[in-house]
Amino acid sequence: MIDRRTLLATGLAAAAARPARAADPVFRIGYQKNGILVVAKQQGVLEARLKPLGYRVGWTEFSFGPPLLEALNLGGIDFGQTGDAPPIFAQAAGCHLVYAAAQGAAGSGAAILVAEDSPIRALADLKGKRVAFAKASSAHNLTLAALAKAGLTYADIVPVTLAPADAAAAFVSGQVDAWAIWDPYFAIAQGRPGVRVLALATDIARPNNFFLANRTVAQAQPRIVKAAIAALSDVATWCEANRHDVAAILSRGTGVPLAATERAVARTDYVIGPVTPELVAEQQAIADRFHAAGLIPKPIRVSDAVWAAPPNG
Repeated sequence: MIDRRTLLATGLAAAAARPARAADPVFRIGYQKNGILVVAKQQGVLEARLKPLGYRVGWTEFSFGPPLLEALNLGGIDFGQTGDAPPIFAQAAGCHLVYAAAQGAAGSGAAILVAEDSPIRALADLKGKRVAFAKASSAHNLTLAALAKAGLTYADIVPVTLAPADAAAAFVSGQVDAWAIWDPYFAIAQGRPGVRVLALATDIARPNNFFLANRTVAQAQPRIVKAAIAALSDVATWCEANRHDVAAILSRGTGVPLAATERAVARTDYVIGPVTPELVAEQQAIADRFHAAGLIPKPIRVSDAVWAAPPNG
């Protein structure tokens, strides 16, 4: 007779002999404190779309675009969203990325801010002033475009490159004269007394956002990237029609106060589409401007990094 102890030992031995079932692969997404990806994360949309394809979803938060794309290049994440400048700097540095989709003309959620009592009344008044922005971010491009519009050059200001949280502290304490920034940091600053908008991004240059993928992942798993973009497009459509709910979701998911989030949501255009020739041309103009200013080491061709999704992949 085989006793219970023998049965247990035999079962354990058999279990140890069986190969372990491999866990489903993970599609790793980088996101920031605003936008469509946060809504998708809170709603579990990508998890639902990718699970039937055998993928789980992992999420990593970043404070702004450049470190997100560094992680993308190093293989720490597979997919993420940034503004216009980060992929240009990343491509110039040899980053292994592709443009997968776009959120063109993404709204008016970026601006150059000054103190209410600042003598700076026009963009030309930035000459000689300390202007804060995050290096290689969309705010870097906003600053450069604002200077060009005012007939100034990069050499005409004192650039102070700081991550958003550090720039906010420097702005509040008066250590800088102006601050180029995007939502939700822009919306948070607007809620404080003594802050004035010098110029909106929409008055200077059209702001575009992009969804980027690791090139190897896009080539090896195009159906996963395409499925993610399709799911996010559905989220964007829902966001356009449900802004009150979007604000609540974003505030809950990021910890940004609801009033600030409502300001950011009200001025965001929620739409996802392909990276069109027009958008590529706009990105190329930005890249050329950065190179002319000596801010990227070599000229780049943006079209080289645009992903051509296989029709049946």
